[in-house]
Amino acid sequence: MLNYIIGGDEVYLINKEENTISKVQERTFTQLGFKERKHLQEWIEKNPECLEKDLLIIQKEFNGFNDTNERLDLLALDKDGNLVIIENKLDDSGRDTVWQSLKYSSYCSTLKKDQIKDIYQEYLSKNNKDENAEEKLVEFFDNIDYKEIILNQGQSQRIILVAREFRKEVTSTALWLMNYKLKIKCVKVTPYQLDEQLFLDIEQIIPVKESEDYIISMLDKESENSESQEQLKDRHKIRIEFWKEILKRLNEKTQLFQNISPSKDNWLAAGSSVSGISYELVISSYYCRADVYIGRPSKEENKLIFDDLYLRKNEIEAKFGQALEWERLEDKKAARVKYEIKDVDVFNKDNWEKMMRFMIDAMVRMENSFRDEMKMIANKLKNK
Repeated sequence: MLNYIIGGDEVYLINKEENTISKVQERTFTQLGFKERKHLQEWIEKNPECLEKDLLIIQKEFNGFNDTNERLDLLALDKDGNLVIIENKLDDSGRDTVWQSLKYSSYCSTLKKDQIKDIYQEYLSKNNKDENAEEKLVEFFDNIDYKEIILNQGQSQRIILVAREFRKEVTSTALWLMNYKLKIKCVKVTPYQLDEQLFLDIEQIIPVKESEDYIISMLDKESENSESQEQLKDRHKIRIEFWKEILKRLNEKTQLFQNISPSKDNWLAAGSSVSGISYELVISSYYCRADVYIGRPSKEENKLIFDDLYLRKNEIEAKFGQALEWERLEDKKAARVKYEIKDVDVFNKDNWEKMMRFMIDAMVRMENSFRDEMKMIANKLKNK
């Protein structure tokens, strides 16, 4: 009985009967007389599972691109309906293989479902196969209706690079591109010889097979975090722009916010005549408001101030002209009195005019309504 140890730096043949091992010699494709298109490409075409489970080859030497005569080695589909660009090199990946495959991916990104079906039909016909591409696609996608099959959606194209040796500029670029959610694999293929017997070792080196799922999930998380950071920056810019505009208008109506600068935050606060009590404007994606915020260091003192104001609720609301929302916020140190509208979104500029008119009017009335009460609270604290 003969077995093989394949992988690592050396390959050995195991002879169980004699309890010995014999070294199998690593070779290059050139030494063995193999060619890229005539041999390696044909092997993958006939056995795509050597690269990945569930790949369907739909074209070879594909050159159906507009305004260029370039051709990719093999074009395939995976079970998710993604186009897979397979680029083969023999003993050396070369330095430009990533760039080449990226070009092909960009060309393929525009292919529509029926175009892909036609490409596959041409491939079947070219190989003298009396088969229907639509039926074969239905079979590949587990017999779901052709109308329900989704192919080449968005930027979902994938790349598989195949070579005996990969240059550092190729592997480093592939790893860098993975950070940007490009689905790329590098598969190392190594021929071996023992007497007249030839063997082929196929090893996925990027991402490492055993940790592929983990690496992809981490890259997805990093990408999501990066996207979140970009979105946050955009949100900050929008808030600053909003505050600039509303402050310009508000300062024509009241002196309260004269020395306040636009902020990336969702709130702006202006001081009252009482330390720790402020007038606030607050914006969000679902409401905006004006309020009096009672946030002195002592929770007990804040609740007492709120209670004093609440005793004068009717008088304050009469001055304001409408009912206010009184929030004692029992589980928090602070308390507040607010006037708010919902169903407005600061990130939708179509809402800005409505929000600004509401908040400016509310703040002017709130300042007038609480002016006497602030003086009363200030005197009370002074005489404490």
